[in-house]
Amino acid sequence: MQFSVLASGSTGNAIYVENEDHAFIVDAGLTGKKMEQLFAKVDRDIKKLSGIFVTHEHIDHIRGVGVLARKYHFPVYANAKTWAAMDDKVGNIPLEQRFQFDMETVQSFGSLDVESFAVSHDAADPMFYTFHENGRKLVVITDTGYVSDRMKGIIKGADSFVFESNHDVSMLQMGSYPWSTKRRILSDVGHVSNEDAAVAMSEVVEQKPTRIYLSHLSKDNNMKDLARMSVSQTLQSCGIMPGEFVTLLDTDADEPTKVVTV
Repeated sequence: MQFSVLASGSTGNAIYVENEDHAFIVDAGLTGKKMEQLFAKVDRDIKKLSGIFVTHEHIDHIRGVGVLARKYHFPVYANAKTWAAMDDKVGNIPLEQRFQFDMETVQSFGSLDVESFAVSHDAADPMFYTFHENGRKLVVITDTGYVSDRMKGIIKGADSFVFESNHDVSMLQMGSYPWSTKRRILSDVGHVSNEDAAVAMSEVVEQKPTRIYLSHLSKDNNMKDLARMSVSQTLQSCGIMPGEFVTLLDTDADEPTKVVTV
């Protein structure tokens, strides 16, 4: 199983996952043209995708879903409430390409098992995904106001995480956003901060080589260096030394990470 974070941030999100037989993206939050450009950058053929898994209906996760589905006839997977919430945003997707992926279930695609799990975010029925193959585990969790014990139990022990590290609390509080927006981001249905993300990470990593991709960084309330430093310091305070078995990696809103094996 291999993957790349094609894009991650408040302007658009997409994650590519493949094995020998299948290739998927989690979300398509950029235009169809931009998605095609990102695939070219990782030397992958977008026409060979097996489908799109949708996490929730916010535009930075579904902007390109409709156009890609129609152009390439991809299957699209989402739960019933997300389908209802995004129908008017993605345009017409033929019935034969619309698949329901219920919350807290597993669907298998050959040797690749895809597990959905609920998160706490201000969307109709938001959920993210864990990918399992041959004892290896990849977790994608990029939009949640907090990480519950139930979520930790599902994602614990992954070999690679694409983990939200959305904002620095001080930057957010002192920034120009309206108070209503700040309150939403800081709420239990908003986004996790650098420090809160790191505390959750400390409770789900195990003593084995683990990659953590810091993702969905706010363009106004965070910076890559700050996120990495904050997460590193918090992990150290929890007894985990980045560099020993945990590797912290950046993601970008415009440039994909290199394709790596889980």
